[in-house]
Amino acid sequence: MRKELKNDFVKARIEPELKADVHAVLEELGITPSQAIYMFYKMIQREHGIPFSLMLPNKETEKAIAEARKGEGLTTCKDSDELFKDLDI
Repeated sequence: MRKELKNDFVKARIEPELKADVHAVLEELGITPSQAIYMFYKMIQREHGIPFSLMLPNKETEKAIAEARKGEGLTTCKDSDELFKDLDI
């Protein structure tokens, strides 16, 4: 059976810096922007929705994320045993 040719277009406006950054990442991954968009569309088709969470964090989570990004309140462990001990598991 003959596979249908891909001949439809998707057109979107995007900031030049974002486009350049994303293209650089895709190049590192070895895929083209068209391949990435195709994969995104296939995931939407399969999941019948956006394939990632679009929920906004609550205030407590926002604060924890901001602190972690600044390196505040982080705990380091030398190994998993120490981690589980610290977690009291």
